[in-house]
Amino acid sequence: MKTRFYVTSASAICLLAIANTSQAKDGYNAPSSWPSPVVEHNMSMARFDRLEYSMPDNGADAVVWDFQGWYGGDVNRVYIKSEGDNIQGDGEDAEFESLELLYSRLIADFWELQGGIGYQGGVFSDDHAERTYGVIDLQGVMPYGIETDVALQLSDEGDVSASFEGEYNISLTQRLYVQPRTEIAVAADEVEEFGVGKGLNSVRAGLRLGYQVTRRFSPYVGAYWEKEYGDTADSSRAEGSRTENTGVVAGVSLSF
Repeated sequence: MKTRFYVTSASAICLLAIANTSQAKDGYNAPSSWPSPVVEHNMSMARFDRLEYSMPDNGADAVVWDFQGWYGGDVNRVYIKSEGDNIQGDGEDAEFESLELLYSRLIADFWELQGGIGYQGGVFSDDHAERTYGVIDLQGVMPYGIETDVALQLSDEGDVSASFEGEYNISLTQRLYVQPRTEIAVAADEVEEFGVGKGLNSVRAGLRLGYQVTRRFSPYVGAYWEKEYGDTADSSRAEGSRTENTGVVAGVSLSF
């Protein structure tokens, strides 16, 4: 009596895969002249995370923006970032809290290390104090989807400062969301012309309620609280300004 063995096509594939395991480690001994099976394409994106009208309880209304755009691939990119405001009714031009040109490299899943140069002041006016600085930035997504941006700046005068920003989207429906947001600023040196003192400068916390009309367009309303501390607060008091404030905002998030 003879015993017969039948090999199905699926079994044959498995046997071939096992037999070629040693070859699979080096890409099936593909010639070095062959192109990579994965081709990286350069892409671009621009986004206004905040483009809003701010109405504080104390002080003048302002148009506020928080923008970043990038061009590059999955690993290497060039970024332009900008934050600033235009105080309404003061007769002065907009002021850039930051305007940065950065090289960015992906160093881990969802994390980019960035470095470059930045500018603070009024680009189109001499009404504001100005300075340039170098910056190192770590941008990414923490567990639970918390978007994080930590930056260290060194100005042309040797002044050192740092900032932290974090925000998190909580979905209420497929389109409606709530977004808590926190900003913290610290400095190692006093810079009088910018009202910056040593130590903890300020903390700002806000909450936005947004509706995602499309993935690229989300109008929102919100409220915020901000407070200055230490030498920065002392400087504001000396100028007759308040060190704590609240307000409401209305704006949009745009991507294109």
